[in-house]
Amino acid sequence: MTDYDAAHRYREHVPDDSKTPTFRSDIAVELVRSNASDADVLFAARVSTQGEKTLEGAQDASLDASKSKGLINYLMRDRHGSPFEHNSMTFYVQAPIFVFREFMRHRIASYNEESGRYRELNPVFYVPAPERNLVQQGKPGAYEFVAGTPEQTALVQEEAQRVSTDAFASYQRMLDAGVAREVARIVLPLNIYSSMYVTMNARSLMNFLSLRTKREGTHFPSFPQREIEMAAEKMEAFWAELMPLTYESFNENGRVSP
Repeated sequence: MTDYDAAHRYREHVPDDSKTPTFRSDIAVELVRSNASDADVLFAARVSTQGEKTLEGAQDASLDASKSKGLINYLMRDRHGSPFEHNSMTFYVQAPIFVFREFMRHRIASYNEESGRYRELNPVFYVPAPERNLVQQGKPGAYEFVAGTPEQTALVQEEAQRVSTDAFASYQRMLDAGVAREVARIVLPLNIYSSMYVTMNARSLMNFLSLRTKREGTHFPSFPQREIEMAAEKMEAFWAELMPLTYESFNENGRVSP
């Protein structure tokens, strides 16, 4: 998918009347471009023992990585991580701003986000879907989220829509009065959607997934906020197709980044 296609998908969510708020409950992720395969891991690893001989296969995209599953598993199991860095994936992500603030805690990727200083932001806001668990039970470090009551679900949706609509009206009034975009945006809530490109390699992505997805049987259980987990799940699906042997080994070894 090209940059233009990804941007066009975002515009599909923007209302015809650009000043009318709309509400979504999804997180959108597109794989914009990639240079990532299991073969990339193999030639990078083999340079340690074969030196210049690896140049013969370094540019060979048809390298039969299936014959080298054992090497990939060895690297993953014994946490020889650098061979997993010789690749790249760029994702286009559409999510509410509070999700991006969690993303950027991971200082293992490159980010470029749309700017509220340079463009008028679209009135698209996140509201949790009815199936989103709302109630936290337990204490920090030992808690879980469970479903809310119908009344709690209705309250969350009604309040989120009301506050978002009122905030965007304030934003628009300031813009109409000639106030700079970088000032007017201060009234907008964290559930307004933004978009960004994020580029990372497989080792960084494994680190991200180990912390931002919850899976049974992992060596180090994680308890991510559901919204960033939704983004992580979609990124994981793209990666699994690009590097199936690496992905399989990641899961077999407890989903721990090497």
